[in-house]
Amino acid sequence: MSWTRRQVIRLGGGAIAALGSPLPVFAAGETVIEMRGTARGERIWFDPFALAVAPGTVLRFVNRDPGNSHTATAYHPENYDRLRRIPAKAAPWDSDFLLPGESFEVTLRVPGVYDYYCIPHEMAAMVGRIVVGTPADPGWEGPAEDREDVSAEVLAALPGVETILARGALRREERS
Repeated sequence: MSWTRRQVIRLGGGAIAALGSPLPVFAAGETVIEMRGTARGERIWFDPFALAVAPGTVLRFVNRDPGNSHTATAYHPENYDRLRRIPAKAAPWDSDFLLPGESFEVTLRVPGVYDYYCIPHEMAAMVGRIVVGTPADPGWEGPAEDREDVSAEVLAALPGVETILARGALRREERS
């Protein structure tokens, strides 16, 4: 197939327009992330497990799993000597164990990518990623480059920043 000059110009103009269009803007407020599990406990997850929010958003982690306790723990040296997977200027958090029905709140103010996990269920890839702001924000820090401190299953469970920004939130389907 050969391209006409008009098709090439149209394609190039469309690409330039797409690059110049702003990324989605998410208003700060409160967002709930649920900790879930199947009735028999063979599958556990955060819902949503990936989320884009504005700086200053309050996240409330709520344990909706009737059969398990869970944590929401940032990857950070202050938390069990883990390698840092949150922005350098951000404060790490650890919810401690939440029993069914309990909740924990954290406010994320520093732009960048935050990876977190459930302490007793990290091996089952109960992990999540939060994107605060956009790469255009001053002080933005992208995802951690580390590949040694987490399993291949954990890395595979963390979606890319572009996907999160495009969709806003990603949810896992419950599979029995």
